[in-house]
Amino acid sequence: MPKKIPDTYTATFQLRPKTNDCAKVILASFAELMNRVERTLFADISTGKSAAECKSAYIKEHKITARQFNSIRVQLEGKISSLKEVQKERVKTLKGQISALESFLKKRKKKNTPFVIHQKKRRLSSLKGRLKRIENDISLGKARLCFGSKRLFRSQFDLSANGYTSHEGWKEEWKDSREKSFFLIGSKDEISGNQSVTALLQEDNDISLRIRLPDALGEYGKYLVIDNLHFAYGHEHIVSALTNKESPVAICYRFVQDKKGWRIFATLPIQKPSKVTRSGIGAIGVDINADHLAVVETDRSGNPIQHTRLELNTYGATQGQAKALIGDTVKKLVDWSVKTQKPLVIEELSFRQKKCELREIGNPRYSRMLSSFAYNGISQFIKSRSARCGVDCNEVNPAYTSVIGRAKFSKRYGISIHESAALCIGRRYLGVSERLPRHIAHIADGKGGHVALTLPVRNRARHVWTSWRQVQKRLPAALVAHFRAAKKRSSSQSNLACCDTEKVLDFVGGTPIRESTAELLGCRI
Repeated sequence: MPKKIPDTYTATFQLRPKTNDCAKVILASFAELMNRVERTLFADISTGKSAAECKSAYIKEHKITARQFNSIRVQLEGKISSLKEVQKERVKTLKGQISALESFLKKRKKKNTPFVIHQKKRRLSSLKGRLKRIENDISLGKARLCFGSKRLFRSQFDLSANGYTSHEGWKEEWKDSREKSFFLIGSKDEISGNQSVTALLQEDNDISLRIRLPDALGEYGKYLVIDNLHFAYGHEHIVSALTNKESPVAICYRFVQDKKGWRIFATLPIQKPSKVTRSGIGAIGVDINADHLAVVETDRSGNPIQHTRLELNTYGATQGQAKALIGDTVKKLVDWSVKTQKPLVIEELSFRQKKCELREIGNPRYSRMLSSFAYNGISQFIKSRSARCGVDCNEVNPAYTSVIGRAKFSKRYGISIHESAALCIGRRYLGVSERLPRHIAHIADGKGGHVALTLPVRNRARHVWTSWRQVQKRLPAALVAHFRAAKKRSSSQSNLACCDTEKVLDFVGGTPIRESTAELLGCRI
């Protein structure tokens, strides 16, 4: 049975409220209490207790409401669940790194000194130890959480190197990092979508938040009210959720403190807009690369109509700058899809194995490129904006798209090998079969030239990808030989040109363009 696609997506909007000193103190006290209860609950859960068993005692002991306890429980369970998923991914990563190291040690090239081999063996032993510990935690269902970050905790052991003058200074920052946020869960059957934070509309369409304080903070009263709130982005969605009584939604709030003050995050489900793309009229294939997006629009038969290259180089950019660059580029891409009403198609890729081998590749340029290549971030931006704009975004199997594009379409249509791959991606979504051509005289080398390669014999009894796999195996060797030969030719031509020039300069005194034809030919007039 096909999986039902949800008709809503979850969005989060934020603002920075104008709060007075009293409100800041109350929010800080609230955060300290909620985080202290969360750490205590984690300690009890680690001993084998369940959150349900602790609920009544915690409400009485810490003087919090049942909804506030549920907020703590949901947040903690989310952290534990996330950590367990990370453990699985970490096992895969460690196995990849161990495999790459073992392969490196088996080869033992001459340039590897005994010191390098010794250090590699030490690292291999360390990785195997980490893998054993994580696998043991998984088998026991054990989660290791460090509230406040492990990096900051370890910085206390070398205060001067981490910019601290005393342990008291570190401890103050450690305390702040553990108590800088708190979460309040909502429910669609509660007033304004949240019992702990009641949102009310003001006359000027701004929002007023009435926060229910725990009984433990009774000295500050029962409620904290923050008025005149207006979200720069998504305000209309929140207002619509508050005024729509027929289909109420849950609104969750998170309060986060940073160097500038407090921020409020509101998370709620939003109805997806009506789909603007249509099927059966073509597609827009997107090949995501380290420094650009190669985009090709096709018709319904898979023939290219338009192609372009959208620059997207995030190397050296901060996290915020990278997000801004990706957002601007993805906007152009999705706008193209909206204009043509054709769905977007991307590859379903993972670079885990390649990134595991970075230390052993020995190519600094390739390692740097791969480390800064945020494929998952780019694909998530595309999916997110597509959902908001009513664009259908699809993923296809990436197998052999690059080699098929290089061999079949690059020279035929006069496009780059990356745009050829994007064309294959779009054609694969349309269900077009990429059979092996009967004969290809030239395969693009990616630098304006071509390389000759004998293609394998077509075998109808096997899947078409079997033949393309053989092409993929032969192509790298052919390209290496092609570029090596081209380099030798250019080097010999350069040397010959230098020799000829030197002879001419010696013959005519160094300024051949000003000499007469008779002097150049050695004639006398």
